[in-house]
Amino acid sequence: MTKPPKSKPLLRDAEAPIRSRPRKKRNPSQPALPFDPMPDRTEPALAVLKQRPPARGFCWEIKWDGYRVHVHIEPGRVRVLTRGGHDWSHRFPAIVKAATDLGPATIILDGEAVMFDEAGRSDFGLLQASLGASGKAPGKLVSPAVMMAFDLIYFDGHDLRGVEYSSRRHLLEDLLEGKEGAIRLSEIIDADPVTILDHACELGLEGIVGKQVDSVYRSGRTGDWIKCKCVQSEAFLVVGYEPSTGTSGGFASLLLAAYYGDALKYVGSVGTGFKQTKTSDLRAMMDKLAWTRKRPPVEYNGARKVVWVLPTLIAEIEYRAWTSDGKLRHPAFKGLREVQDNAAVYRVDE
Repeated sequence: MTKPPKSKPLLRDAEAPIRSRPRKKRNPSQPALPFDPMPDRTEPALAVLKQRPPARGFCWEIKWDGYRVHVHIEPGRVRVLTRGGHDWSHRFPAIVKAATDLGPATIILDGEAVMFDEAGRSDFGLLQASLGASGKAPGKLVSPAVMMAFDLIYFDGHDLRGVEYSSRRHLLEDLLEGKEGAIRLSEIIDADPVTILDHACELGLEGIVGKQVDSVYRSGRTGDWIKCKCVQSEAFLVVGYEPSTGTSGGFASLLLAAYYGDALKYVGSVGTGFKQTKTSDLRAMMDKLAWTRKRPPVEYNGARKVVWVLPTLIAEIEYRAWTSDGKLRHPAFKGLREVQDNAAVYRVDE
């Protein structure tokens, strides 16, 4: 009969105390190694415009009127990135300070940088003025804007883009609950979306945004996020101006264009919404962009005297509807958007 093999003792010295293997000290320069690589930049999820909100499947909040930003928080570094991927940390110091206080966890917040008027409404014009939209010091002025955070893309070593929205929202609320500084939670409104939209319009707000409860975070306009506006507001290219007959150094209206395939199409003019003190600055900016070619940048059959300019400046325009011949109805100027913001210029269907 074969003898069983002798078992080896667990310890050479049965009387010796049990000790674990010595561990190396943690490198203080790496306080939290991520489980998932932290993305250097993420293209934002964008909302699709709808005339009326669907009844089910979405969470609803206020649509903020400002600059879309992603705030990246890492050990020793905070970045405030625009839609175009430009770092505007130096322009939003209050947001950077609030983001630093949220650390040391690695975080990417999605939200809107805004400023509020006396009635508590987000005001794009105030934000533009604080950032030097007149052109006197582009890219240099700082803004006291706050961030209304509405999504959490990355948290404490975990990439949350593959996690459903309801779970991301739960984590975001835990992170920002009770925060009243320069980074605040964009609140979910638990009510019928049609009623929410009606009240938003009565209060003079821009509209509401809905997010599909079980959707993951997908960049671009996928339909996971939708928006319903009280008034339409889009970005258009400034292609010329009508000189003012009353005052020198100003203008009577701006001529606007949208993309139409690979070309530009004239969509009308805007003559309201300008602050008296800013018209001369805007006129000076346009005069530096004088159009030197014989044919204007768009087809134009009007009889007005027009000074054409290079289609470089992007204007945010509020309007009520479109006319039957493809022009903006009751447009009003809200402000200039900066190239670094990567605002999507309106595209007319072919």
